[in-house]
Amino acid sequence: MTTTYDVIVIGSGHNGLVCGAYLSKAGLKTLVLERRNIIGGAAVTEEFTPGFRGSRFSYVMSLLHPRVIRELELDSLGLEVLPANDLFCPIGGDDYIVYSDDIRKTQAEFGRFSRHDAEIYPEFVRQLEQSAALVRKLLLETPVDPVRRSWKSFKHTASMLWRHRSVGDRAYRMVDLLTQSAYDYLSVWFEHDLIRSVLAYYASIGTFAGPKSPGTAYVIMHHLMGEHQGAGGWGFVRGGMGAISTSIARSGARFGMQVLVDSPVAEVMVTGGRATGVRTADGREFHARIVASNANAKTLFRRLVAPAHLPAELLREIDSFRTFSTAFKMNIAAHEPPRYSAFDPAKTGFGYPTYVHIAPGIDYLERAYDDAKYGWFSTRPFLTPVVPTIVDNSLAPPGKHVVNVFGGHAPYELKGGASWANEKPNLTKAALDVLDQVAPGFSGQIIDLETLVPPDLEAIVGLPQGHIFHGELTADQLYWQRPASHWSDYRTPVRGLYQCGSSTHPGGGVSGIPGHNAAREILADWKRLK
Repeated sequence: MTTTYDVIVIGSGHNGLVCGAYLSKAGLKTLVLERRNIIGGAAVTEEFTPGFRGSRFSYVMSLLHPRVIRELELDSLGLEVLPANDLFCPIGGDDYIVYSDDIRKTQAEFGRFSRHDAEIYPEFVRQLEQSAALVRKLLLETPVDPVRRSWKSFKHTASMLWRHRSVGDRAYRMVDLLTQSAYDYLSVWFEHDLIRSVLAYYASIGTFAGPKSPGTAYVIMHHLMGEHQGAGGWGFVRGGMGAISTSIARSGARFGMQVLVDSPVAEVMVTGGRATGVRTADGREFHARIVASNANAKTLFRRLVAPAHLPAELLREIDSFRTFSTAFKMNIAAHEPPRYSAFDPAKTGFGYPTYVHIAPGIDYLERAYDDAKYGWFSTRPFLTPVVPTIVDNSLAPPGKHVVNVFGGHAPYELKGGASWANEKPNLTKAALDVLDQVAPGFSGQIIDLETLVPPDLEAIVGLPQGHIFHGELTADQLYWQRPASHWSDYRTPVRGLYQCGSSTHPGGGVSGIPGHNAAREILADWKRLK
């Protein structure tokens, strides 16, 4: 078997596949090495109990960038997005709020609780969209290094500032988003607690923070930045999220990209300050001019590269990069989907709520965080139940259903030396109690389930401490400081070694952007590295 390549990519998470596909398309001989026996990282479809397949980790299409879809021709290679319904939020008893991409529909919903909030909502959307449009322009940028004293760095920074010279007052709004809590940011606009909580919910997804924590306003926008046409940026993927990874791999394969599974990388080999290849856990060596790591930054710099090859300052920053996670996931095989007592198809205008948020109020979200802040799982977690089998019959036996539930909070480590092996059943019961309260009797419909807590997410797919974004999305861990100052441009101190995963700009989510951007930088350096 050939063991010499132009590029070796560590990890077949979707960003690693995107990076490899672009490099293969550009004519580079590319090999992707995957630790598990299945490609896709967290974007996989797996059987979690006999007869039931599901998006075991990431669970909805949201942020995959249109440029990646278009340039890799994913639509013609198996990617089919199925629309999800408007967001349905039960709030107790027979009441609910529907949050829709249709501004007038959302205004009507908000108007049931606050005339003021309904009237101000279009202006809120307009201003949030202006901020999102600014950030979208930065998504495909390679972060500048504003303090590095070199002519190249100065030109790069000046060019970026000139391209975005029309930002104007939007810069002040971005400061608000980056520094304020979700609660403070939303309170400027909305007076009703339930309406604030519908939007603040997004700030809690995947973050170790509550809606009143500083900096969480930005996370609202991060979740709402998807540009994919269909389901307003959100939707299910036919065949589960693994179909995204499969379509990217097919795209790369057309140009010769190879993928080897069951090939965990143990070491990046470095000679004379330059990456020369990798060594797998079973002792195989693969050589290449370039190595691109889709592994998280802590794994790359603390496990795969010997410390002697890295600056002490970089290692200190990587050690302090915050990845502590409190997200958990449940995959449920069921006879019936949840039947929400508040749901009325005649009132909502759709047949079943495939996409649901359960968190009736700001205090509910904050108390769920409080439990985790003091080292325990939430006694009443917030939950996102989705039911892809309403629109996709490929995942379960006829008449049966898969229910994916994302929740918070469940700390990576529990206080007092408590063990997740002992406490996981109690977390599962707490989550099902919340679900049963708004969908009475659902737990009686369960055939089987699995609950995945942060240590599981870390062990199975390498998410650092189980963090779905590879690290918190806060101002000090974004753009030119992600994952470390001076090394946010997808390069590393080791010549020929690059980063292409979610630890880099712009962060986590199934976007493909880090892989796209890293491939661009590799190609820019390719001739110089020959």
